[in-house]
Amino acid sequence: MSNQIGAQSEVLFHFTLTLNDGSVADSTKLQGQPAKLRMGDGSLTATFEACLLGLKAGDEHSFELGPDDAFGPINPNNIHHLERRQFAADIDVSEGTIVAFTQPNGSEIPGIIRDVAGDSVTVDFNHPLAGQQVTFDVEILTVS
Repeated sequence: MSNQIGAQSEVLFHFTLTLNDGSVADSTKLQGQPAKLRMGDGSLTATFEACLLGLKAGDEHSFELGPDDAFGPINPNNIHHLERRQFAADIDVSEGTIVAFTQPNGSEIPGIIRDVAGDSVTVDFNHPLAGQQVTFDVEILTVS
């Protein structure tokens, strides 16, 4: 009999992430590459991991997560108003464009341009799925 997913399990699984409007935001099946997770490593929320506990190889399960348990609520402190001159001339500064910003430590963080009004550019650094309820469909491949 297959191992059940426990607190320290390593899990190989496929998932499809669907938004409330039915659109697919991400799917490992489309990419043909399953996801690998070490339970308890902090890469996923405790609520997401709790939904996987007890499942075993071959199981398929669907569960809904609200914003607090998925990608977090929208944080207004992560929305910034910048001046157009702060962007390089070759960057497309239009609504919906994702721009990589270099942080002081050298790492990059993506920001989505939400609005352009004259010389003012509104950039949202929240996760693109922040504030949304999502449905995860998972298919457990292996548990070790």
